[in-house]
Amino acid sequence: MLPSAGASPGQTCGAVLVAAVLLQSVCVAVTFLYFTNELKQLRDTYSKSGIACLTGEEIGNFIQNLDLIESEDRAADPCWQVKWHLGKLIKKMMSRTYEENISAVNAERALTLSHTEVQQPRSPGNRIAAHLTGNSNRKNSLSPRIDSLPRRGNGQKISNWESSRKGHSFLYNVELRNGELVIPQTGFYYIYSQTYFRFRENENEDSDLLAQIRNPKQLVQYVYKLTNYPEPILLMKSARTSCWSKKAEYGLYSIYQGGVFQLKREDRIFVSVSNGDIVDMDKEASFFGAFMIG
Repeated sequence: MLPSAGASPGQTCGAVLVAAVLLQSVCVAVTFLYFTNELKQLRDTYSKSGIACLTGEEIGNFIQNLDLIESEDRAADPCWQVKWHLGKLIKKMMSRTYEENISAVNAERALTLSHTEVQQPRSPGNRIAAHLTGNSNRKNSLSPRIDSLPRRGNGQKISNWESSRKGHSFLYNVELRNGELVIPQTGFYYIYSQTYFRFRENENEDSDLLAQIRNPKQLVQYVYKLTNYPEPILLMKSARTSCWSKKAEYGLYSIYQGGVFQLKREDRIFVSVSNGDIVDMDKEASFFGAFMIG
């Protein structure tokens, strides 16, 4: 028999080579796992550190003390640049939002106050208004014919209006002087007037006068304004030519006019009429007034 031979040099070398490869593979695997774990830990740490720059109480305190921190050592805080820019942006946005909200609130408050003032009526103490009515009990309520008098315009001025609180008449912060309303405050006023003409035939009247009244040339109502100007200024005029029948027991006609005018303090307004002999001063038919609208 032949003795058994030992492992050949080639086999030994191959075994060593395989062992070396396996060892190297194990080392690479262990190294990969180690560095992967370290990189993950570093990434988590960095992420938490970056988020910490922008979250929690730290950023709130930073924004509150932004002006103080700005003067301190900036290099000591690696997150300073991020937090500083973010804090400035947040403060700017908060300031803009606050200003917009304040402006909106002020605008709404002004609109509410304006609406309330418009809706709220003037109190009697601040009201500027007058309504004068005719008074059939008063005689000679018309002034003499005005054509020959200075500063009185055309027609006959109605001088004796009922201005007390009897019936429908009243005066609020307006003075009545000789049939003229004295304006107490500069502004826009609505002025109105109505005159009632009534012809009733009387057998005792002179025939020439009856003929003149029965067939008048015109019925006219004037509203004048008196200022510092030498002559009165005509504001409104309304007229009608009328001819009443001889067979009629009486004739009736009324003239109404109104409008808005700008008047100044101490201006005076009054009413004049033509054919004053046939004006009926019934309180519901002849009246004159004005009130301030703004």
